[in-house]
Amino acid sequence: MPVMQLLRGAVKHAGSGPRCSVQRVISAARGVSSSSRHFGRTHPQSCADADHPKVLITGGLGQLGVGLAKLLRRRFGKNNVILSDIRKPPNHVYHNGPFIFSDILDYKNLREIVVNNNISWLVHYSAVLSAVGENNVALAKEVNITGLHNILDIATEHGLRLFVPSTIGAFGPSSPRDPAPELCVQRPRTIYGVSKVHAELMGEYYHHRYGLDFRCLRYPGIISADSQPGGGTTDYAVQIFHAAVKTGCFECNLRSDTRLPMMYIDDCLRATLEFLEAPAESLLSRTYNINATSFTPHDLVRELQKALPGLKITYNVDPVLQAIADGWPMALEDGAARRDWGWKHEYDLSELVRTVLTHISTGNQLAQAY
Repeated sequence: MPVMQLLRGAVKHAGSGPRCSVQRVISAARGVSSSSRHFGRTHPQSCADADHPKVLITGGLGQLGVGLAKLLRRRFGKNNVILSDIRKPPNHVYHNGPFIFSDILDYKNLREIVVNNNISWLVHYSAVLSAVGENNVALAKEVNITGLHNILDIATEHGLRLFVPSTIGAFGPSSPRDPAPELCVQRPRTIYGVSKVHAELMGEYYHHRYGLDFRCLRYPGIISADSQPGGGTTDYAVQIFHAAVKTGCFECNLRSDTRLPMMYIDDCLRATLEFLEAPAESLLSRTYNINATSFTPHDLVRELQKALPGLKITYNVDPVLQAIADGWPMALEDGAARRDWGWKHEYDLSELVRTVLTHISTGNQLAQAY
């Protein structure tokens, strides 16, 4: 009888026994064929099972990873949160806590990291975003889909709590736009959006089929002061702040009336932590919308001009980016997140603008002092 047939029978038999038996068989199967992945139902470790989770963040040098690591380290301890990426980190990131090389396309490397560091939570931020993805579809498929499959399999095999962000880009032109409900037609027209719908559905399948503790939030556009955007359609809403302070003028690549949902990074990171900590029994869904504020470039400019009246704006519409934005929601309906796990945003447009300008101005003053 072929070896893999024997292993399949063993997995089926072990599925009715202790989890450790299932995992031993899975490990044996991987030793015979790395392309054959077998899972019993997992029983992820909850917060009640240990003092603190051990967290791995992939794609950690993007817009959100460093900030989330800082928040989680304050909560769980510096050495319990490992930031990872395929790039060399800046010195301040390297010295602020554990950082390692991790390539999500290298299954063996990723699996060794999870095992060697006793990881219990995995935050999967590695992704090629909307604008970059349209310019390199092959790379987006490899990172956003193949990489996700590696993450799902490793998280399932080792009983991890897995967080994978989704996006407003998971909706499409045929979706309701104002607001977009959690359950509706999703027909995105970017590879980024397609890959995120795929992630939502695969994660929910693994949850129902294997018991994976999969959690997903659909993020709006995220605005931050001290981290750069990574090639998304909503990047203008970050870039305009830096341009406003440094040069007093900005060229926007979306129409002035393009309304999109946005969120300040502190709200986004807090939502992520609260969602990760929410008891599994309180989650009636595995994918939630979260919303804060919605505005157009014109709205944002008017708010900025209250503090910087000399700010000048011009519009040079990028047809590719505009077509993407026109297929996205103007707002997200997030009643389920507010009901199930107590989500509540803190920053509206005026508070967001005031906070970001303060951070950027203070940063510039400190830079000049040195």
